[in-house]
Amino acid sequence: MHKLRIHPNKIAGKINREIYGHFSEHLGRCIYGGIYVGEDSTIENVNGMRTDVINALKEINVPVLRWPGGCFADEYHWMDGIGPKEKRKKMINTHWGGVVEDNSFGTHEYFELCRQLGCSAYVNGNLGSGTVREMSEWVEYITFKGLSPMAQLREANGSEEAWDVKFWGVGNENWGCGGNMNPEYYANEYRRYQTYIRDYRNDGGIKKICCGPNTDDYTWTRTVLDTCFRSSAPEHHGFMDGLSLHYYTVPGDGKEKGSAVFFNEKDWYRTLSKTLYMEELIERHGQIMDEYDPDKKIGLIIDEWGTWYDCEPGTNPGFLYQQNTMRDALVAGINLNLFNKHCDRVKMANLAQMVNVLQAVLLTEGERMIKTPTYHVFQMYKCHQGASLVESTLEISRIGLEEAFMVPNLTHSVSVDDIGQVHITITNLSADEASEIEAEIMEREVKEVKGELLAGDIHAKNTFEEPTNVQPIPIHNIILDNGAFKFTLPPCSVAHLAVK
Repeated sequence: MHKLRIHPNKIAGKINREIYGHFSEHLGRCIYGGIYVGEDSTIENVNGMRTDVINALKEINVPVLRWPGGCFADEYHWMDGIGPKEKRKKMINTHWGGVVEDNSFGTHEYFELCRQLGCSAYVNGNLGSGTVREMSEWVEYITFKGLSPMAQLREANGSEEAWDVKFWGVGNENWGCGGNMNPEYYANEYRRYQTYIRDYRNDGGIKKICCGPNTDDYTWTRTVLDTCFRSSAPEHHGFMDGLSLHYYTVPGDGKEKGSAVFFNEKDWYRTLSKTLYMEELIERHGQIMDEYDPDKKIGLIIDEWGTWYDCEPGTNPGFLYQQNTMRDALVAGINLNLFNKHCDRVKMANLAQMVNVLQAVLLTEGERMIKTPTYHVFQMYKCHQGASLVESTLEISRIGLEEAFMVPNLTHSVSVDDIGQVHITITNLSADEASEIEAEIMEREVKEVKGELLAGDIHAKNTFEEPTNVQPIPIHNIILDNGAFKFTLPPCSVAHLAVK
C-alpha cells in the first residue's frame, strides 16, 4: 500500500494554463491534411479547418498554439503567406522532406485556427534567415490597430481587426537549425531583435521568448542570460519574459531511435527513465535562471517536448509520422506531472506536435481521424489548467530491469480548482504490477471521489480500424475509509481522481 498525503491548504504555486499548450509546424501532415484542408475540400471544414479535428481539440481546452515552427520558423518569410492564395510564393521545405510549401496556410489562416480553438497565439519569428525589419513589420501587421502601412496591408487582405499575440518567440533552436550560432552571438542578436517587437497597445500584452538551450547545454543558458542581463535595467529582466528549453524522449541511441510500436520491457523502462530526465533539466537550468532572476519573472518555456521514434515504415522520413501507444500516454502523464510540480518556473509547455507528427494527440488519414492515448491524457489532465498546485507526498518504489534505467513506480501531482475540488493525477509506470494507494486529504472531510482511468497493455494503441481500443473508463474500486480513500492502479496506467 502506497500512501498519498495531500495538504489542500498549502498552496505551492499556480499552474498556468499554457503548460498544456501545443505546437504545430509546417512539417509533414501536421497542418496540411491534419488541421487544414482548404475551403474546397470534401472533408467537412470551416474556413478550411477540419471540423472533426477542431471539435476534438476543443474538448481538451487547448490554451496556446505555437506556430509556424520549429526549424521551419527560421526559414519562413511571412509575406509569402498573405494575400490571394493563388499568388502566394511557393518554397521548398528544406528541413522537412524537401516538399513544396505553397503557403496556403499563413498568418490569416493561423489566427482563424486560434479563433476556432479559442486559444492564445504563440508566434515564432524568423531570426535565423530573416531581418529585424521583417520581424518588426510582422508584429505591426498582426497587432497594430491604427493607420500604418502594415495595418493597411492587413485590411487589404481581409482583416480589418487586429489580432492579439500573447507570446512571441525570437528565433528557434538558434544553436542548431536556426543558424548554428554561439550563445553570446545569439544573445546579442536577441537583444537587437526584441527591441523592435513593439507593444503597440502599451499593455504588456506581448511576452517575448528567448531561445534557450538544447537539452543539457548549461553553458548556453548561462551565457545567454549573462549577455542579456548585462547593462540592462532590473525591471527589464534581461529583455525577456521566457527562455525556451527543448527536450525529446528518445529511447534508442545514435541513428536508431527505436520503433513506436515494436519494443520490449527494457525499452519501456528505458523510455520512461529518459522521460524523467526532464526533471533534472528543469532543476539545473532553473538554478542558473535563479542566479539572474530570483523572483522568477522569466518563465521556463518547454515549447518542444515529447517522444521521438523512427518514423513509421513506408512513410516519408521527413514527415516524422509515428504511432502512439500507452507508452506515450505514460510519457505524457509523467511530463505533465513534472511541469505541474515545477510551475513556479515552468510557465508554458508545448507538446510536439498537435496532429500526425511525433507525439501527436490526433492522427488523420483522409476523412478519418483518431484520438491517440496521449490525447486522452490531456483530456484527463485539463482539470489542472489554471488551478493551484498544493503540497503532497507519495510513497514510491524503485522498479525496472536495468540499474541505469530504474524508475519510480508512481508519479503524481495534485491541484485545487476555483471551487475547491481536489484533482489528483497519477501514473503507474510498472509494465506488469498494480499499485494499491491509500490517499488522505489533511484537514478536510472527503465526501465523494470520482475517478477515470486510462490503462492497457504497454503496446495498446488506437488505429483507424479500432479507434476506441484505448480510452478512459471510470474507476470503480474506490473505497472510502474514515476520511481516507483507497484505490488500485493497474499496471501501465494513468488516472485522474476528483475529490469533493
